Amino acid sequence: MLWDTVLGVALIMGLAGLAILIVLWPGEKHGKRLLVRWGVPDPDAAEVALAVRYLKRRRLWYPWLFLAIPPVLDSTGAGSIVATLLLGGLIAELLAQRPSRGPRREAELTPRTLLGIVPAWVLELAALAAAGSIVHLALTAQGRLLAIAAGTIVVCAAIAALAVRRPAAGAPRADLALRCRSARVAIGLGIGAGTAIGWPGGDLGSFLVVVAGAAAFLAVTAPVKRLPAAA
Repeated sequence: MLWDTVLGVALIMGLAGLAILIVLWPGEKHGKRLLVRWGVPDPDAAEVALAVRYLKRRRLWYPWLFLAIPPVLDSTGAGSIVATLLLGGLIAELLAQRPSRGPRREAELTPRTLLGIVPAWVLELAALAAAGSIVHLALTAQGRLLAIAAGTIVVCAAIAALAVRRPAAGAPRADLALRCRSARVAIGLGIGAGTAIGWPGGDLGSFLVVVAGAAAFLAVTAPVKRLPAAA
């Protein structure tokens, strides 16, 4: 490929990514709406700022990942969207592990656990979906899909674990709400994507499993009106 063609494609893709980023860039109303949907009524300015920073950490990566992932996967379908969301979430959680430069509240005396931000039924559903997909792909000798499903599950588990261990920041209730959202969305994506990857056949049984996975995804990622008791 000629250099002028390469530079032209890069320029077009860069401008497209910038346009998407401008559209997705969150403001105060987005941060407030996010907190209210996840169990924080009447958030104050500091809590809204925390939520906006949380959204920016994710949305900053989405356009560039979505432009880069389709050529790698040779697909522009749902798989590229899920991969973008997962990798964007993983990068955001990794960056959130850095200590905050601003004032930090003291850590809680009781160690935070995944069960403190995610209900047990969600974890049980995720374990059942993951085990079912892995076993089915292994029994049907679909090695490539097995590797993809396993990788998806690992990334989702990593996001949830990082959401638990990241340093405390801001007001406790807003901090907890954002941790809860990160973990539940990651686990829900793992369930939905895992079942879709694990049961690729066109028969009725596979269709019903994928539908059940989609329903579980919606249930797990649905916003909560009340924070966990840990709040």
